[in-house]
Amino acid sequence: MTLKPLHVLHVAAENGSLPGAKEGGVGDVMRELPSALANAGCRVTTLIPSHGYLHRMPGAEKADTVAFLFRGEATRATLHVVPGHPPHGQVRHLVLHHPMLDAYDAVQGRHRIYVHDQPQEPFCSDGNRFACFCAAAAAVVDAWEEDAPDVLHLHDWHTALVALLAQTAPGLLHTLHTVFSIHNIGVQGVRPLSGHFSSLEAWFPSLPYFWMDVADPVRPACVNLMATGIRLADRVHTVSPSYAEEIAVPSRKPHFFGAEGLERVVAYVRDAGRLIGILNGCDYPAQLPPPPDPADWCRTLQEEIVHWTSGHAALPARHFTAWHRLMELGRQAHPPDTILTTVGRAVDQKLRLLREPGSNGLTALEQILEMLGDRGVWLLLASGDSGYEAYLAAAAARHDNFIFLNGYSERCADLLYAVGHLFVMPSAFEPCGISQMLAMRRGCPCVVHHVGGLRDTVAAGRNGFAFQGWTVTEQVDRLVETTGQALALQRENGPRWRDIQQHARQARFEWSTAAERYRDFLYQPPGSPGGAGRKKTPCR
Repeated sequence: MTLKPLHVLHVAAENGSLPGAKEGGVGDVMRELPSALANAGCRVTTLIPSHGYLHRMPGAEKADTVAFLFRGEATRATLHVVPGHPPHGQVRHLVLHHPMLDAYDAVQGRHRIYVHDQPQEPFCSDGNRFACFCAAAAAVVDAWEEDAPDVLHLHDWHTALVALLAQTAPGLLHTLHTVFSIHNIGVQGVRPLSGHFSSLEAWFPSLPYFWMDVADPVRPACVNLMATGIRLADRVHTVSPSYAEEIAVPSRKPHFFGAEGLERVVAYVRDAGRLIGILNGCDYPAQLPPPPDPADWCRTLQEEIVHWTSGHAALPARHFTAWHRLMELGRQAHPPDTILTTVGRAVDQKLRLLREPGSNGLTALEQILEMLGDRGVWLLLASGDSGYEAYLAAAAARHDNFIFLNGYSERCADLLYAVGHLFVMPSAFEPCGISQMLAMRRGCPCVVHHVGGLRDTVAAGRNGFAFQGWTVTEQVDRLVETTGQALALQRENGPRWRDIQQHARQARFEWSTAAERYRDFLYQPPGSPGGAGRKKTPCR
């Protein structure tokens, strides 16, 4: 007798398998995990919004028209099957299209995955968009007939309303074993319960719900969509074991980022045995291309800068400095003794510790550049917050050994992973992190803050370097001190440095291992050993 493979439906905002449909870690997971699950014996379907364009991509085929209620009115969305990259015979990608799901930016000429509203109206636009998506997704699942999924896996606050709609769904949706993944608990999707066009009762005016299932713990007149997903799922998942521990305790900002107000909600599911941390994986090709020589990679980075500025003849000042420094670097007869690299977003989470002063009054960035001296160079690739971009551009203008690459491309990031001697990743918090894994697979040791997924991947003194501190000032001091120790080791103790490089290169965080844990610990059906039943009492 042949057993039917477990069919898992992933519902998310992003999917890195589709062109332009990735903005963060969710997109990375949706690109890699489905194939790994399929290789572990599962059938996998992914479902994301069309974001206004994916339903028209080459190879897309319309599969169905879906009727659903939104804002108390009947409306329709179209369901499309789209080709993913890389293709896999046991993975199918779907997108839902509805006019409300399109967030086209006319100024930038692109369809956005997320809308960044004004601070006084957080999640207003995206609340509307993803509530509509959840309503359509719930209708798709509830009417599923042939080859129906066994497991519904929801990712972050954007999809949490599917779990709420499941409470009163008349069909399949109500019976499915549900998993909710927390990719970043700091982004919770908080909106009013009522009295606003972007509120729970505006989206679903006739939906019966328990206030304690949806309420924000701090703002009782608001719905907290992250908390809703955590409360109503059969299993709750974080993207690393250490992050599961950290989000069960209160935040003590600015030096510790924990549950961000949801500590009681998370602790409840942890104590009930429903919280599981599983480390994300990394792709390990059979052979990586060899590092290019300085002239080649400097020239390639220059080309990327021109591409970011749409080929304008006159480069803006923030790009010209980097372009010119790369030209000089490529002309040097001998490459720098030490190349520091950093790849990430220009946001508080990733870069605040570089900008903060240590106990001597100098920032970590200034102190590390002083230690680096004229024997080395630090290349930092990032885009994001305009304040951080301006700060980094100003620092690059003052320091000849600091090159700020203000933009992002996979090609540029891959080059930095390949040519760097030491990767610096001082995140204030890190649910999992992928950059440290990508640097390590290249044999590039990392300096990391000993938190979250960084704690689970970098072993201090064996395959990299880690720091921690009780206050922000202590963290800055330890970051500088640890980076200095790493620089000294690289320059003065070749055998020990090569040993750390080798351990970094040999470290493995395979998606195949993660997929088996998903299958065995998250996706167990109700009634199986360690499995979770659909009926439960949420934390209220």
